[in-house]
Amino acid sequence: MTIQGLITTKSSYGPKDTMDRLEATVKAKGLTVFARIDHAAGATAAGLELRPTEVLIFGNAKGGTPLMASVQTIGLDLPMKALVWQDASGETWLSYNDPSWQTKRYGTGPETEPAVANMAAALNAFAKAATTA
Repeated sequence: MTIQGLITTKSSYGPKDTMDRLEATVKAKGLTVFARIDHAAGATAAGLELRPTEVLIFGNAKGGTPLMASVQTIGLDLPMKALVWQDASGETWLSYNDPSWQTKRYGTGPETEPAVANMAAALNAFAKAATTA
């Protein structure tokens, strides 16, 4: 599956373990976890079915503020989010927005490049830690 601006990585773990690993990694790096949203649990509560699907919302002011100082509307996509989900064949995936794509979408200035590079490297490291043995 290829969606512009979305980075998706296959996980070696199940959905719960992948999300638990992601959350632990984010916290260990000193970022704030703002929310962990279990969409499948919400579906169940509404009498509907949904394969495991969870979102982790996390970040820190040092990472996001330079982007919002350039173009405040990028705050719609911040803090960072990662989705852990299970496909119809039972495979687990971790997806997140590519920070470089987000900055192009919003038209941030060149002064944001260091923050974007740091954010991209962090997201890649978090995804790797959560999905690989």
